[in-house]
Amino acid sequence: MPPQPTKRLIAVTHEFYPHRGGIAVYTAEMAAAAARAGWETEVWAPALTNGTIEPDWPFTVRRLSIDSSHGLMNQWRMARYLLAHRDQWQDAILYVSEPGPLLSMLLLQFFDILPPARLHITLHGSEILRLAMRPLTRWSARRLFARADRISVVSRYAERLLVDLFPNTANKVVLTPGALRADFVHMPPPVTKPAEERIIILTVARIHPRKGQLRVLEALKALPSPVRARLEYWLVGAHGKENYEPALRAAASDAGFPVKFLGDVPDEQLGALYAQADIFAMTSMPHKFSVEGFGLVYLEAGAHGLPVVAHSIGGVPEAVRDGETGLLVPPENPGALTAAFARLINDPDLRHRLGDAGRTRALSHTWDNAARTMFGQPDSPAPL
Repeated sequence: MPPQPTKRLIAVTHEFYPHRGGIAVYTAEMAAAAARAGWETEVWAPALTNGTIEPDWPFTVRRLSIDSSHGLMNQWRMARYLLAHRDQWQDAILYVSEPGPLLSMLLLQFFDILPPARLHITLHGSEILRLAMRPLTRWSARRLFARADRISVVSRYAERLLVDLFPNTANKVVLTPGALRADFVHMPPPVTKPAEERIIILTVARIHPRKGQLRVLEALKALPSPVRARLEYWLVGAHGKENYEPALRAAASDAGFPVKFLGDVPDEQLGALYAQADIFAMTSMPHKFSVEGFGLVYLEAGAHGLPVVAHSIGGVPEAVRDGETGLLVPPENPGALTAAFARLINDPDLRHRLGDAGRTRALSHTWDNAARTMFGQPDSPAPL
């Protein structure tokens, strides 16, 4: 029997405000777009940290007794909550927007007690690889995907990965790459800097090996001394769990140009940093079965008129168009990365051309389109 029309949508997530990161932004923006489209939207999210005030969301938020990690205890707590409140979502669209609650759903499957909700899932890339690694999770994920009405992915790369590893998803996959944050402030195009001013390369990402800050720093250090003398490298992002920042600081100590570690800058202050920068760089790397599925930050940099330097890996070529909005190089070719920086540093006209194209492309993406693709309209099943 086809699913009955519904107006209700419940999104469940382990990553949500005040947690920072692409998945937290993705979940909030998809929920807001669904609410704008007329869905009665509710988000079930981790508890607020002490002293944090809940923003005025355009949807209802229910805070649960979990945190933002994907640990087994959190998975079990989410599973228990979903089970205890299954009467509240069995007549709604249940939207699983990220890996945390997805793993909880896998746990519930072993008890065969999932109610007949309409299930929509978003996959970002790395979790597809992890689910396929072990026979048990692969079997359980295949069963869960068979239950799903719709599975969205953030890039064609993720779609190929998903269909290759889980062929039973082929007829229900849609593309929803995301867009700029709703509170994004449009800045005027950057002006041409005087020749004597330093060129600022900016990275906005958590300090983590997967984000590749060390590769950027090493590539910049390989530039000729006169070029290095014109540079500054700014790193924005919270310190990761791995012992990565000390290696970065050690490499920065003899860089031959200023390297500034600016920490976890609030979103509302990022615009001023983008406005001062000339080049955006995030050279994502494969790391422990984790890969960049798309990268919303590339769109944000492009919207500020910055050309991008990145590795051609995962879904990045769909966020950054090589030669159009930025320069992409293979992750195994550090010489090509240095050459890409040299090319942009020495060619302000190229920087402006790529930046202008990046702004146009970033503004062409909308969350409303993504939500319409994913959920359709209230009172009717979403079309494939």
